[in-house]
Amino acid sequence: MNKSIILLSGGLDSLVSLGLKKEELNIELALTFDYGQKSAQKEIEASRKICEYYGIKHEVITLDWLKQITQTSLVSDDSIPTGQALDNAENSAKSVWVPNRNGLFLNIAGSYADSYGYNYILIGANKEEGQTFPDNTQDFINSVNEEFKYSTQAKPQVIAPLINCNKNDIVMLALNNKIPLELTMSCYAGDEKHCGICESCTRLKHALRANGDTYYTGILFE
Repeated sequence: MNKSIILLSGGLDSLVSLGLKKEELNIELALTFDYGQKSAQKEIEASRKICEYYGIKHEVITLDWLKQITQTSLVSDDSIPTGQALDNAENSAKSVWVPNRNGLFLNIAGSYADSYGYNYILIGANKEEGQTFPDNTQDFINSVNEEFKYSTQAKPQVIAPLINCNKNDIVMLALNNKIPLELTMSCYAGDEKHCGICESCTRLKHALRANGDTYYTGILFE
Protein backbone atom coordinates (compact mmCIF):
# COMPACT_ATOMS: atom_id res chain seq x y z
CA MET A 1 0.00 0.00 0.00
CA ASN A 2 1.25 3.49 -0.84
CA LYS A 3 2.18 5.87 1.95
CA SER A 4 3.24 9.50 1.90
CA ILE A 5 5.02 12.35 3.69
CA ILE A 6 3.98 15.99 3.57
CA LEU A 7 6.01 19.14 4.17
CA LEU A 8 3.76 21.00 6.61
CA SER A 9 4.36 24.62 7.58
CA GLY A 10 0.91 25.08 9.06
CA GLY A 11 0.14 27.59 6.31
CA LEU A 12 -2.74 27.62 3.87
CA ASP A 13 -1.08 25.69 1.05
CA SER A 14 0.25 22.77 3.05
CA LEU A 15 -2.97 22.46 5.08
CA VAL A 16 -5.13 22.32 1.96
CA SER A 17 -2.75 19.88 0.26
CA LEU A 18 -3.04 17.61 3.29
CA GLY A 19 -6.81 17.90 3.49
CA LEU A 20 -7.25 17.11 -0.20
CA LYS A 21 -4.86 14.15 -0.39
CA LYS A 22 -4.82 12.63 3.12
CA GLU A 23 -6.83 9.54 2.21
CA GLU A 24 -5.97 9.16 -1.46
CA LEU A 25 -2.20 9.14 -0.87
CA ASN A 26 -2.26 7.73 2.67
CA ILE A 27 -0.33 10.60 4.26
CA GLU A 28 1.21 9.23 7.45
CA LEU A 29 3.90 11.76 8.40
CA ALA A 30 4.27 15.54 8.38
CA LEU A 31 7.63 17.29 8.62
CA THR A 32 7.82 20.86 9.95
CA PHE A 33 11.08 22.81 9.78
CA ASP A 34 12.44 25.29 12.31
CA TYR A 35 15.26 27.28 10.73
CA GLY A 36 15.00 30.23 13.10
CA GLN A 37 12.19 32.00 11.26
CA LYS A 38 10.18 34.51 13.28
CA SER A 39 7.04 32.44 12.85
CA ALA A 40 8.65 29.10 13.75
CA GLN A 41 6.87 28.45 17.03
CA LYS A 42 3.47 29.45 15.68
CA GLU A 43 4.05 27.28 12.60
CA ILE A 44 4.98 24.32 14.79
CA GLU A 45 1.95 24.85 17.01
CA ALA A 46 -0.40 25.11 14.03
CA SER A 47 1.15 22.06 12.36
CA ARG A 48 0.80 20.02 15.54
CA LYS A 49 -2.91 20.86 15.75
CA ILE A 50 -3.40 20.04 12.07
CA CYS A 51 -1.70 16.66 12.54
CA GLU A 52 -3.86 15.93 15.57
CA TYR A 53 -6.97 16.78 13.54
CA TYR A 54 -5.98 14.46 10.68
CA GLY A 55 -4.46 11.77 12.88
CA ILE A 56 -0.96 11.70 11.42
CA LYS A 57 2.52 11.67 12.92
CA HIS A 58 4.32 15.01 13.27
CA GLU A 59 8.06 15.62 13.45
CA VAL A 60 9.89 18.93 13.83
CA ILE A 61 13.33 19.22 12.25
CA THR A 62 15.62 21.96 13.54
CA LEU A 63 18.06 23.57 11.10
CA ASP A 64 19.89 26.15 13.23
CA TRP A 65 22.69 26.54 10.72
CA LEU A 66 20.31 27.72 8.00
CA LYS A 67 19.55 30.89 9.94
CA GLN A 68 23.25 31.62 10.16
CA ILE A 69 23.78 31.72 6.40
CA THR A 70 20.87 33.95 5.37
CA GLN A 71 19.83 37.54 5.93
CA THR A 72 16.24 36.98 4.87
CA SER A 73 13.72 39.17 6.67
CA LEU A 74 12.01 35.97 7.84
CA VAL A 75 14.85 35.43 10.31
CA SER A 76 16.67 38.78 10.60
CA ASP A 77 15.73 42.03 12.31
CA ASP A 78 14.72 43.49 8.94
CA SER A 79 11.08 44.33 8.43
CA ILE A 80 8.96 41.66 6.80
CA PRO A 81 7.46 42.86 3.49
CA THR A 82 3.84 43.94 3.71
CA GLY A 83 1.11 43.28 1.19
CA GLN A 84 2.11 46.44 -0.68
CA ALA A 85 5.32 44.62 -1.64
CA LEU A 86 3.29 42.42 -3.96
CA ASP A 87 3.38 45.32 -6.41
CA ASN A 88 7.13 44.73 -6.67
CA ALA A 89 7.33 40.95 -6.62
CA GLU A 90 11.03 40.76 -7.44
CA ASN A 91 12.13 42.81 -4.42
CA SER A 92 9.62 41.02 -2.20
CA ALA A 93 10.97 37.63 -3.27
CA LYS A 94 14.54 38.70 -2.49
CA SER A 95 13.48 39.88 0.95
CA VAL A 96 11.98 36.53 2.00
CA TRP A 97 14.24 34.18 0.03
CA VAL A 98 15.88 31.43 2.11
CA PRO A 99 18.77 29.76 0.25
CA ASN A 100 17.73 26.43 -1.26
CA ARG A 101 14.91 26.07 1.26
CA ASN A 102 12.52 23.88 -0.71
CA GLY A 103 15.39 21.93 -2.22
CA LEU A 104 16.76 21.25 1.25
CA PHE A 105 13.38 20.35 2.75
CA LEU A 106 12.55 17.97 -0.08
CA ASN A 107 15.92 16.26 0.13
CA ILE A 108 15.46 15.72 3.87
CA ALA A 109 12.03 14.27 3.15
CA GLY A 110 13.69 12.16 0.46
CA SER A 111 15.96 10.67 3.10
CA TYR A 112 12.93 9.78 5.21
CA ALA A 113 11.25 8.25 2.17
CA ASP A 114 14.32 6.20 1.34
CA SER A 115 14.66 4.94 4.91
CA TYR A 116 11.01 4.18 5.62
CA GLY A 117 9.60 3.36 2.20
CA TYR A 118 7.38 6.37 1.56
CA ASN A 119 6.16 6.53 -2.03
CA TYR A 120 5.19 10.19 -2.23
CA ILE A 121 6.30 13.53 -0.81
CA LEU A 122 3.75 16.35 -0.91
CA ILE A 123 4.59 20.04 -1.02
CA GLY A 124 2.25 23.04 -1.10
CA ALA A 125 3.84 24.67 -4.15
CA ASN A 126 1.30 26.64 -6.17
CA LYS A 127 0.89 28.69 -9.32
CA GLU A 128 0.65 32.08 -7.59
CA GLU A 129 3.89 31.79 -5.65
CA GLY A 130 5.54 30.02 -8.58
CA GLN A 131 5.34 33.32 -10.47
CA THR A 132 8.02 34.79 -8.19
CA PHE A 133 9.64 31.79 -6.49
CA PRO A 134 11.25 29.30 -8.92
CA ASP A 135 11.21 26.55 -6.28
CA ASN A 136 7.41 26.62 -6.40
CA THR A 137 7.17 25.54 -10.04
CA GLN A 138 6.47 22.26 -11.79
CA ASP A 139 9.88 22.48 -13.48
CA PHE A 140 11.53 22.51 -10.05
CA ILE A 141 9.46 19.54 -8.87
CA ASN A 142 10.30 17.64 -12.03
CA SER A 143 13.99 18.25 -11.45
CA VAL A 144 13.81 16.94 -7.87
CA ASN A 145 11.99 13.84 -9.06
CA GLU A 146 14.72 13.28 -11.60
CA GLU A 147 17.35 13.70 -8.87
CA PHE A 148 15.62 11.14 -6.65
CA LYS A 149 16.02 8.54 -9.39
CA TYR A 150 19.75 8.71 -8.67
CA SER A 151 19.99 9.78 -5.02
CA THR A 152 17.51 7.32 -3.49
CA GLN A 153 16.66 3.66 -3.75
CA ALA A 154 12.97 4.18 -2.98
CA LYS A 155 12.64 6.78 -5.77
CA PRO A 156 9.78 8.71 -4.10
CA GLN A 157 7.70 11.05 -6.25
CA VAL A 158 7.22 14.68 -5.24
CA ILE A 159 3.64 15.86 -5.78
CA ALA A 160 2.23 19.38 -5.54
CA PRO A 161 -1.59 19.07 -5.53
CA LEU A 162 -2.00 22.85 -5.89
CA ILE A 163 0.59 23.50 -8.58
CA ASN A 164 -2.02 24.89 -11.01
CA CYS A 165 -3.90 26.91 -8.39
CA ASN A 166 -3.74 30.51 -7.25
CA LYS A 167 -4.71 31.53 -3.72
CA ASN A 168 -8.33 32.16 -4.67
CA ASP A 169 -8.54 28.63 -6.04
CA ILE A 170 -6.89 27.18 -2.94
CA VAL A 171 -9.33 28.88 -0.57
CA MET A 172 -12.24 27.74 -2.74
CA LEU A 173 -10.98 24.15 -2.54
CA ALA A 174 -10.70 24.47 1.23
CA LEU A 175 -14.21 25.81 1.61
CA ASN A 176 -15.74 23.26 -0.76
CA ASN A 177 -13.98 20.36 0.98
CA LYS A 178 -14.60 21.60 4.53
CA ILE A 179 -10.89 21.84 5.32
CA PRO A 180 -10.48 23.51 8.77
CA LEU A 181 -8.93 26.86 7.88
CA GLU A 182 -9.20 27.95 11.50
CA LEU A 183 -6.14 25.76 12.12
CA THR A 184 -3.88 27.57 9.66
CA MET A 185 -1.07 29.96 10.55
CA SER A 186 -0.03 31.74 7.36
CA CYS A 187 1.61 34.80 8.91
CA TYR A 188 5.29 35.70 8.60
CA ALA A 189 5.36 37.74 11.81
CA GLY A 190 4.98 35.03 14.43
CA ASP A 191 2.52 36.94 16.61
CA GLU A 192 -0.38 35.38 18.47
CA LYS A 193 -2.78 36.01 15.58
CA HIS A 194 -2.33 36.79 11.91
CA CYS A 195 -0.90 40.31 11.56
CA GLY A 196 -3.09 40.94 8.51
CA ILE A 197 -0.52 43.10 6.71
CA CYS A 198 2.44 40.90 5.78
CA GLU A 199 2.65 39.53 2.26
CA SER A 200 1.42 36.07 3.26
CA CYS A 201 -1.50 37.43 5.28
CA THR A 202 -2.45 39.75 2.42
CA ARG A 203 -2.60 36.89 -0.06
CA LEU A 204 -4.81 34.86 2.29
CA LYS A 205 -7.09 37.76 3.16
CA HIS A 206 -7.64 38.67 -0.48
CA ALA A 207 -8.43 35.05 -1.34
CA LEU A 208 -10.96 34.73 1.47
CA ARG A 209 -12.69 37.91 0.38
CA ALA A 210 -12.66 36.82 -3.26
CA ASN A 211 -14.58 33.72 -2.16
CA GLY A 212 -17.12 35.77 -0.23
CA ASP A 213 -15.94 34.40 3.11
CA THR A 214 -16.58 36.31 6.32
CA TYR A 215 -16.41 33.42 8.81
CA TYR A 216 -12.72 32.56 8.51
CA THR A 217 -11.79 36.17 7.84
CA GLY A 218 -13.22 36.98 11.25
CA ILE A 219 -11.49 34.09 13.00
CA LEU A 220 -8.07 34.69 11.49
CA PHE A 221 -7.85 38.46 11.19
CA GLU A 222 -10.22 40.12 13.66
